[in-house]
Amino acid sequence: MIWRSDKKHAAVGRREMQLFLLGFVIIEICEIFTVGGFPLSDAVRKGFSAVHIAAITATCWVLLMNALVGFQLLDDGTAASIGLIGASAAALFIGTGYIALDTGFDWTGRFQSSYDAPNRNIALYVLYQLFPLICVVLFYLLEAVLVLRVLGEFRPMLYLTGAGLLFAIGQVFNYVISTHLCQASDGKINGALFETLFTLLSVSGVWAFWSSITEDDWPLPVAGGGYN
Repeated sequence: MIWRSDKKHAAVGRREMQLFLLGFVIIEICEIFTVGGFPLSDAVRKGFSAVHIAAITATCWVLLMNALVGFQLLDDGTAASIGLIGASAAALFIGTGYIALDTGFDWTGRFQSSYDAPNRNIALYVLYQLFPLICVVLFYLLEAVLVLRVLGEFRPMLYLTGAGLLFAIGQVFNYVISTHLCQASDGKINGALFETLFTLLSVSGVWAFWSSITEDDWPLPVAGGGYN
């Protein structure tokens, strides 16, 4: 998808979409070691887990920024656009990664209470669970406005809605069905396998959606506030 995006030279948000896909690549690499069952030391697994969590937060932010790119608030593909998205994503990555590492290695003791019942880490909950969900929902809503009201199309919404459903199915496997799979297989299989698969299919759906709305020329604003 990264290679095919590069071939769409006139597509709006081409570089920004590639940035999102690169973030997803990092997530997938980390998942090999965080949920893949590799025999790693605790310290190494904690390190990969921190990068994994940070990559999810930053990549979901980049996804949201891809929705804003479609409204052409800044010229896409420029140093300003890539720089702002990249810098803000890097800040989220570093901040979330530090909190995850401090939690895992107890550098400062600030998050030591998360190891005690009821095992709450508000910072990681917001950055790892709540913030990415908000980004995903806002991405869907903004893209729906762009497609239905600005572009006046409906077909791309099938790709976008399909991607949303696939993502939701993956989360159901991860948070609801996982425990039942784990018990039924004596711990050999859990929901992470299916969550990874459906998330990959969801990202493919997002790319297909983006590709479908960049096949033709975008409507350009003209005098009087309309579009041609």
